[in-house]
Amino acid sequence: MASTLPRLPIFEAIKKHDGKSTAVIHSLSGRTFTYGELVNDVAAAKDKLQKNANGKSMAGERISFLVENGYDYVVTLLSIVAAHAIAVPLSPTFPAHELRYIIDQSESFMLLSSEKFQDKADDVLKEGIETSPINYKQEKIMMGKTDDYVTLEEPESDKGGMMLYTSGTTNRPKGVLLSQDILTAQSMSLLEAWDYSSKDMLLHVLPLHHIHGTVNALLTPLFAGSTIEFQYPFNATAVWERLAAPFLPNPDPAKKPITFLTVVPTIYTRLLSSHSSLSSELQQASKTALYPSNMRLNISGSAALPTPVKSAWTELSGGNVLLERYGMTEVGMALSCGLSFADRVDGSVGWPLPSVQARLVDTETHETIKEGEEVDAATGRERHGEIQLRGPTIFREYWRNPEATAKEFVDDADGQGKWFKTGDVAVRRNVDGAGKSNQAWAHGPLYFIQGRKSADIIKTGGEKVSALEIEREMLSLPQVDEVAVFGLPSEAWGQKVAAVVVLSETGKTAGRGGKPWSALDMRKALKEILVNYKIPQEMKVVDTIPRNAMGKINKKQLVKQIWGEPLEASGANGAVQVPNGSV
Repeated sequence: MASTLPRLPIFEAIKKHDGKSTAVIHSLSGRTFTYGELVNDVAAAKDKLQKNANGKSMAGERISFLVENGYDYVVTLLSIVAAHAIAVPLSPTFPAHELRYIIDQSESFMLLSSEKFQDKADDVLKEGIETSPINYKQEKIMMGKTDDYVTLEEPESDKGGMMLYTSGTTNRPKGVLLSQDILTAQSMSLLEAWDYSSKDMLLHVLPLHHIHGTVNALLTPLFAGSTIEFQYPFNATAVWERLAAPFLPNPDPAKKPITFLTVVPTIYTRLLSSHSSLSSELQQASKTALYPSNMRLNISGSAALPTPVKSAWTELSGGNVLLERYGMTEVGMALSCGLSFADRVDGSVGWPLPSVQARLVDTETHETIKEGEEVDAATGRERHGEIQLRGPTIFREYWRNPEATAKEFVDDADGQGKWFKTGDVAVRRNVDGAGKSNQAWAHGPLYFIQGRKSADIIKTGGEKVSALEIEREMLSLPQVDEVAVFGLPSEAWGQKVAAVVVLSETGKTAGRGGKPWSALDMRKALKEILVNYKIPQEMKVVDTIPRNAMGKINKKQLVKQIWGEPLEASGANGAVQVPNGSV
């Protein structure tokens, strides 16, 4: 009996690709899976899913799933979408109580688990769960037929899609509902901006319960017919060996050059720090792999990219400049630098992506900052504004949370729809030499993220200070490995600038008499590069700064842990995250 898939854009695209071309590779085993196999296996998995639904239609139902990164994950995600259900990816690294919260809050109809995570699924459902999802233990997905026996039929519902949960750094995580049309719009925007193609080979080392790993590095390349090679969890040496493989003296013909890499800044940092430990042969081959002629695009996102990391990568790669972009769970990718190296300006996240409307709303006057009005005529200072977004790529609601949804959107008298308040603050600047490419969307003034309204914009003595700017400058100092900057309450100044620092090996003996680098040393070092009111008045040295899977720091938690006092009340959407990227 012939199988069917709904005539949705993602399935139309996958079915049009050359059925013999490679869709997915498992890096460790070298196993490959073609687009022809993918179409058939998704259709078969959808049919099995429906058989286990106890006769109920799955349209609009939430299906939580625990599946390892790789072909099985791709098939599972697409099969849920094909059933018009809402896919809720779960992180296998989360403790059982966090998974229970997501399953309960989403009112999941089913918890699907692959063989690897069936014990974990049993543990999650064993006690403390308030809902009663079907415990569906999915068999290992076997490659089905590769002949063209799957047909596309008109969709029976428009309720399918994906739901991702916010990081929940101040409140409980919220379910961000991304319908099929929103996922398509996000993918189409990136497809145009970053020029994915069937010739691209992406190395995928990211978690798959965030927008970065699912839309940027999975759905969009599938739309384009690219090849996705999974190598997760991240291991620096394994990544270098894979990048180097096609350029060794005796290369493995099965290992094609990686043309597309999109990861978080901490991964670039770990790659750079480990490169010198490789053999000379691997060092040379991996450097060749990074040349612009071999690696078409290297992207950094989900957290701010330190300038020293960007510079070191450019030097190592023979001039391949990292592209920065900005986004979040609720909006996918919203802003991006351009493909031209001249459009990859230090500290900037570029321009609104195709189909995305963006505006800055002055944080003091609450007026929209029009183009050409970026500097206050009276004071000569740049105007800080909250980034607000709208368009087909923006989510419409938090799951079963109308109050939170209403709070994050604002009406516009132009009648073209509501704007989403991101809670991130930026300035806009024209930069000489940038914005001159043939990418029509990458023109005009660029956006420079200053930080979260709730945690990164410090008001000290009447001045507005960006924590991200201070962090960027401190990371350029050889004594500093990691840093987090924030404002602490101050009777004299309103807020005072404070920093938590992880010292580098150099920093551990850089103080007077070989002692560790101190707050006094820090102030001396910054005196030449920052105005006085931006220099931290307090500094605490720690061994590590905790980060989540996407490299973000929970600043509210960190302040409470170190100083025992909270930051000021949170801003627009309560998510404390280092911007310059999505989750």
